[in-house]
Amino acid sequence: MNLDKIIAVRNTKTVYRDDGKVIKLFDENYSKADVLNEALNQARVEETGLKIPKLLEVTKVENKWAIVLEYIEGKTMEQLMKENPNKRDEYFELFVDLQMEAHAKKSPLLNKLKDKMSRKIAQADLDATTRYDLHTRLDSMPKHSKVCHGDFNPSNIIISAQDAPYIIDWAHATQGNASADVARTYLLFWLNGDISGAEKYLNLFCKKSDTAKQYVQKWMPIVAASQMVKGKKEEKEFLLRWINVIDYE
Repeated sequence: MNLDKIIAVRNTKTVYRDDGKVIKLFDENYSKADVLNEALNQARVEETGLKIPKLLEVTKVENKWAIVLEYIEGKTMEQLMKENPNKRDEYFELFVDLQMEAHAKKSPLLNKLKDKMSRKIAQADLDATTRYDLHTRLDSMPKHSKVCHGDFNPSNIIISAQDAPYIIDWAHATQGNASADVARTYLLFWLNGDISGAEKYLNLFCKKSDTAKQYVQKWMPIVAASQMVKGKKEEKEFLLRWINVIDYE
């Protein structure tokens, strides 16, 4: 296994390319359970028939866990949007179509989105009253079983050399309510400073899927609370505004 060519460096892992393969090498103290869960998510979503990189193996390299995936030659949609601003609308259309395609799939063994959100709310640095309100809101949401990516943004779409779109990074995949996944994507655009992109995305998704924008907005405080668990100080004030932005019924 050749670890010479680095593709990306993150807080907890380094991603390498080696001869048609992508190697995600996690830090030595990274949770074994989380590595195996990510690999399992990848395998389960692969079985739905969605166009994603194939899982090749899970292994250890110098006492560090690694996930080995098929390498997709191409550029991320985020890169292409920057390189071709005149095609931005076209890319947004494709972006929403891909997310809707994922939501149309079922994978009954994926973790449940509501369970994950409930755990995140419990862990969030919020007062007991706010946590209670968020849990009450979450419990009132309709139960669905759609495949939800959990981190769906243009940097996680690769357009191959043959113009085929692939969805990557299924570490946060769950089954649940599609509008929670949409609220999460909307939040990610905001956190990335692309407010016009956030509004364009939400309007387009709601139009294409015939979803009421108000329904997606009901998930906003919940996804903001789940983001708080990451403990990023620079995001805290912004997320607190989101958590408090909508009056609870």
